[in-house]
Amino acid sequence: MKKTKSPDRELSAEKAKAILDGAMREFLAHGYAATSMDKVAAAAGVSKATVYSHFQDKEGLFTALIQQLAQKKSVFNLQNIQSLEGEPSIVLRRFATGMLENVMTDPQILTLIRLIIGESGRFPELAQSFVRNIEKPTIEALSQYLASHPKLRLPDPEVASRTFIGALVHYIILQEMLHGEDILPLERDRLINSLVDLILGRSD
Repeated sequence: MKKTKSPDRELSAEKAKAILDGAMREFLAHGYAATSMDKVAAAAGVSKATVYSHFQDKEGLFTALIQQLAQKKSVFNLQNIQSLEGEPSIVLRRFATGMLENVMTDPQILTLIRLIIGESGRFPELAQSFVRNIEKPTIEALSQYLASHPKLRLPDPEVASRTFIGALVHYIILQEMLHGEDILPLERDRLINSLVDLILGRSD
């Protein structure tokens, strides 16, 4: 017999979603420091007590947003690298293409990353939450994938993973956040193809 969710649980989930949606708007519009739980409650259309009942404090709320982003939007294309099987040349190219498309075509993600970087000096825990929930599992998943292919003969799969992902992140920061597209232009496919060749040990 299929279990159904209780009305109270469904209502709680709806309120949590409303709070997260309202928090995202407030954080992106005003930054972390200027966003208060009162503003989040008003944006979500709930009471301040309801916000606190779902999320302990502002840091917990921001962390929940990052976790939601990691799960739903798969910012760095983690789901693909965990589920795809096949030749490394195909998997790595799909992973890199998906990661760049996920981030560079979504203004909300770009703005959130800008916010995290901009606030990291005053609020290092925000940056650490991003690293813990998005960067770390992505690097670990790619490292495990590379290690599972001994024919690649990589002396250190983790360093190879960090190099691969790091180059993609740098590309996003340089092209989108630092507005360097006209100063240091680089076609996306050229970058991806070169990175894949680097991992596979190819040279012309």
